Amino acid sequence: MAIAEFTDKVRITIKAGDGGDGMNSFKAFKGKPACGPDGGDGGKGGDVYFVGDKNMTDLFSFRFTSKYYAGNGEMGGSNKCYGKGGDNVYIKVPLGTLVRDMETGRLICDVFFDGQEVLVARGGNGGKGNVKFTTARRHAPNFAQKGEKVKPHVVILEMKVIADVGFVGFPNVGKSTLLSKISAAKPKIANYHFTTLSPNLGVVRYYEKSFVAADIPGLIEGAAQGAGLGHDFLRHIERTRMLCHVVDISGCEERDPIEDFQKINAELKEYSEVLAKLPQIIVCNKCDIYGAEENLKAFKKKYGRKYKIFPITALTGDGTRELIEGIFSVLETLPPVEPIEPDEVFEYAANENLNFEIYRDEDGVYVVEGGLVDMLCRNVALNNPDSMQYFQKVLRLRGVIKALSKMGCQEGDTVSIGDVEFDFVL
Repeated sequence: MAIAEFTDKVRITIKAGDGGDGMNSFKAFKGKPACGPDGGDGGKGGDVYFVGDKNMTDLFSFRFTSKYYAGNGEMGGSNKCYGKGGDNVYIKVPLGTLVRDMETGRLICDVFFDGQEVLVARGGNGGKGNVKFTTARRHAPNFAQKGEKVKPHVVILEMKVIADVGFVGFPNVGKSTLLSKISAAKPKIANYHFTTLSPNLGVVRYYEKSFVAADIPGLIEGAAQGAGLGHDFLRHIERTRMLCHVVDISGCEERDPIEDFQKINAELKEYSEVLAKLPQIIVCNKCDIYGAEENLKAFKKKYGRKYKIFPITALTGDGTRELIEGIFSVLETLPPVEPIEPDEVFEYAANENLNFEIYRDEDGVYVVEGGLVDMLCRNVALNNPDSMQYFQKVLRLRGVIKALSKMGCQEGDTVSIGDVEFDFVL
């Protein structure tokens, strides 16, 4: 049976729903064909939420579905009936998933807790029906407002494992074996390098206390530049509270334990200063193998004053009880894991601004574009004098006419705004 590939970073497209158009409608009774406006508002478009799910372990499912679109609002009805709102879309992600905007790289949210719902994209508002445009002077408006249109956005989902303790070290030093001995986790274990190809989590319980440990796939020299599994998994220990550095003290693969320890720490420091500053204890594994005793003495002589060192044999479980007690003693002095807070609250909105820009195309037409134009296209009915009067009023109030004059636009020149083309008049 094929094993699903571990996936911890994906790109997806999300889109909130468009708002429904308002209805342009009039009451009609037998013998009285027009008895006043009664068009209702369009429905609001659906929103896009990200939801934390503790039962998800990675982002593999997003490799099959990469587009998530909320429902559009329905058009308003006659008799002042509102259109139905679009359905929201709820995207389930593993705990510890960071959501970033693809274009700017800014952090939108950190989905940290089970059941946490984060609104990321807000649906467009429904357009107003013609009944909303009645005034003391305008009794029968023959136009309605269009619903807000919403653009799709590309976001990056990046999973960072939430754990208290991260097990790091070279491949085949016994990290997975150790995790299987001190927790109920059942990672794949074999006597060859890179047996572990994805982070394994295990809950370690000791009387009434517990902590979550993460077995990170083996690092190699050059991991900070992406060598081996490199960047793929270094991110998973960035939010751990402490590191448990596992060393093969026996040197049975003709490697020097001291050099291994120094190389891994150099990689951690090069990747992130945060990782380099995490509290760290050393686990000297494979103490039952010939040659381990001499290497352990040399190791303690060099690092015994700076680090807590725990000699163990993970295969038999010898020394693991003392190790667990040592980990708890360090964790009790550290703050809990916290979610990463974005610089500011951010969500995609239908109309983010009412700015505009003007340029002159190759035919000499002055073209006005931007959020202001999108708003005008929703609100203006080209076949209605009242609506066109509103259109001209907004252009003056928002400074569009003034900006066109500064660019050299003269009376009689053609101006294009959305679907409207007209001769410029001061």
